[in-house]
Amino acid sequence: MTVMQHVWIVLGVLFVFLNIAAGLIWVERRLLALWQDRLGPNRAGPLGLFIVLADTLKLFFKEDWIPPFADKWVFILAPTVVVASVLMGLAIIPFAPGIVVADLNVGLMFFLAMSSLGVYSIVLGGWASNNKYSLLGALRGASQMIAYEVFMGLSLMGVVMLSRSFNLTEIVAAQEKIWYVFLQPVGFIIFFIAGLAETHRLPFDIPEAESELIAGFHAEYSGMKFGMFFIGEYLGISLISAMTVTLFFGGWLGPAFLPPVVWFFLKTFLFIGLFILLRASLPRPRYDQLMAYGWKLLLPLVLANLLITGAVALWLKS
Repeated sequence: MTVMQHVWIVLGVLFVFLNIAAGLIWVERRLLALWQDRLGPNRAGPLGLFIVLADTLKLFFKEDWIPPFADKWVFILAPTVVVASVLMGLAIIPFAPGIVVADLNVGLMFFLAMSSLGVYSIVLGGWASNNKYSLLGALRGASQMIAYEVFMGLSLMGVVMLSRSFNLTEIVAAQEKIWYVFLQPVGFIIFFIAGLAETHRLPFDIPEAESELIAGFHAEYSGMKFGMFFIGEYLGISLISAMTVTLFFGGWLGPAFLPPVVWFFLKTFLFIGLFILLRASLPRPRYDQLMAYGWKLLLPLVLANLLITGAVALWLKS
């Protein structure tokens, strides 16, 4: 592959996913309205589509205020960390044969490393704000994300055992006969729950629980700094959905009447819709309940899944 082809793939991935993140502003509000039996955005342009433009312009023109009591440079840095870490995570996803920014042999490990960096944006944003509610949200977010990263990593080890590779392209190719969701249903469920916690989406939006912490870790942010947290959240949903499709649902694989890249994005959009449906339907657990679910329920389950998968893999090999 030539240098220019790589450049076009990088620009294409950035263009597509940044537009998906912007479009999800409208998609989420329309789907929430559908599931809650109301209209949703319907005044700004056809079907309310111009709400995306209105929200973007509003964020650009709001006062970009930095509190006088904040740690200025850390306060500015925090929102960029979340967007950068998610975009780096998108680099290793194979969207179709030959369409991948970086086809790494340790692609899965790279994804886990980049998802771990996301916790820094919450911690730095909450700490630099010098606000007790922001700090409480940051501490909640740090413990939640670090805990659920453990379960996320362990839930993927069954996939690694079955495919014998950390390379995402090879993992997709290994699902040509059967998707791993049928061989690793427990791993899939735990990965998806951990993905919800990592992106701190409802019902796991404990770091920004508005009824308890005003807006949590980003309470002091406004303008495009707040917008970057917002974009980072939607990019995170897209990344977890794309990874779920890649690891458990055969990636780009599908019947030949549609191109591979179309199959990939159709599956991804189904999971994005599921993220939004969960927001519309599930209540938020208490913080202690969230941590108890992880350590008392998910950890034993994921370790049992790992043990059984390893035993069966060894038995089949012998």
